[in-house]
Amino acid sequence: MHDQLDLNLLRVFDALLQECSVTAASERLHLSIPATSRALGRLRRAMNDPILVRAGRAMAPTPFALRTAPRVRALLDEASALISADRELDVAELKRTFTIRINDSVAATLATDAAEATAAVAPGVTLRFVGEGNESREALRDGSVDLDIGAGDAAAPDFRTARLYRERMVGIVRADSPLGRHRRPSLAQLCQHPHVSASRRGRSRGPLDDALETAGLRRHVAAVVPSFAVAALLIATSNYVGLGPRRLAEQYGEVLGLRWFPIPAELPEIDVSMLWHARLDADPAHRWLRETLRDALAV
Repeated sequence: MHDQLDLNLLRVFDALLQECSVTAASERLHLSIPATSRALGRLRRAMNDPILVRAGRAMAPTPFALRTAPRVRALLDEASALISADRELDVAELKRTFTIRINDSVAATLATDAAEATAAVAPGVTLRFVGEGNESREALRDGSVDLDIGAGDAAAPDFRTARLYRERMVGIVRADSPLGRHRRPSLAQLCQHPHVSASRRGRSRGPLDDALETAGLRRHVAAVVPSFAVAALLIATSNYVGLGPRRLAEQYGEVLGLRWFPIPAELPEIDVSMLWHARLDADPAHRWLRETLRDALAV
């Protein structure tokens, strides 16, 4: 007869899938290694699956475990919200890992502020930042991602969204570039230098090209890279000019030896927002995280 699955066993399952290690999972759960190993045995019998299998020196989840993990994560979140719905949240005692999906250029400017703001009052909280790559909303629905930060919108009735700040694109060049000597270079001056374009989808054309076309101008894109962060590093070691978020330019410009300037064209501003699933809307811990990030990052 299969063992009955209880909430504690599901927590062990969740920890094992996140750590892929009995030892690491036991540390996360504050259990002994033998107790965690016994729990894994119960899970294997109850689910009729090995859950984790040896892969060289490490452990790897089975296909069944990978399919099941998001549903277990969602169940744990719902159970946590149900249990704590009428209780006052003790942030200082909160033990929880929040998975936040974010692209690397936004993470470069927000991760430090977000981590410091949460660690200051909730030392037991871990912010697990994961990169973009799969923007499927299902990751928010099934609980494998708690919060999505980027330039998206709700797009479905079961999602909630809140704007963090509005971003403006600026020009970026190496500090000793001839173009950097101009406080406000003209569009014609911009076109005299090779450009680097930041596009995760490999696109070389963007809103700047539309503005240039209207003015009868055209730029030469010499390189296309997957993110603004990579573009900034490339510009710091070349004579390229590129576009980047103003917040990124302000925060890292001096450190990387870059100079930034406004673009003399009406480029669209970008709303950077938080997106989450409606089932977490009333969860006290998730609500605290959203409020903390909003206060730390909003400008």
